[in-house]
Amino acid sequence: MIKFNLLALFLFVSIAVHGQEKPITAKKLVVVSSYAQYQASIKKNPNNELVEIKKAIPNIRLDIRYATSNNFMQQVMYKQARAFARKPVVESLRNVQMELNKNGYGLKIFDGYRPYAITVEFYKKASDKNFVANPAKGSKHNRGCAIDLTLINLKTGKELPMPTPYDSFSAAAAAKYENVTPEAKKNRDFLIAIMAKYRMNVLENEWWHYDFSDWKNYDLMDIPFEKL
Repeated sequence: MIKFNLLALFLFVSIAVHGQEKPITAKKLVVVSSYAQYQASIKKNPNNELVEIKKAIPNIRLDIRYATSNNFMQQVMYKQARAFARKPVVESLRNVQMELNKNGYGLKIFDGYRPYAITVEFYKKASDKNFVANPAKGSKHNRGCAIDLTLINLKTGKELPMPTPYDSFSAAAAAKYENVTPEAKKNRDFLIAIMAKYRMNVLENEWWHYDFSDWKNYDLMDIPFEKL
């Protein structure tokens, strides 16, 4: 009788506890696609503005690969060859550019803010998903907080030697890959260090990709360049 009562009590408690459990639901991804909503966010916080990099830093070079077919997608993805980033990100880039210029170097930008719809297309086509952002989480590029870039010689305008070309889906693209030439390693490590000095941190598997330290403060965006 005692065993029966204990068993009944156990079953009752188990049912009560499980009955109170709520089903786990995935957090809905929020992507700002309304231009009016974007403008409202700027009024609330000026740092939300997506600033055109070239206008803010006139002597910076652009090579917007996704506005051409010279990219891993092998097709034009952007209607305009422009680069944007959140206001504090551009301020960091300006500081980097000023310091580099004193030493005869400069920045060349391959990509900045990337509309969310483009990230979806990248993920569909990329052969190696480790080199593209998962749309389920979105990209820091979608937040206007990531920049793809390299170093150039100011006098010649030529890129400094790096371990791999831009958007190389290879092991050598990693920020700490050791089996590279001394010159490429020196240039890569110099770029990583100066970017980190101004709150831009390298992505582990892409030496050219830098994330702003406060990226979590910014929403994912899907506003096309033509509206900015």
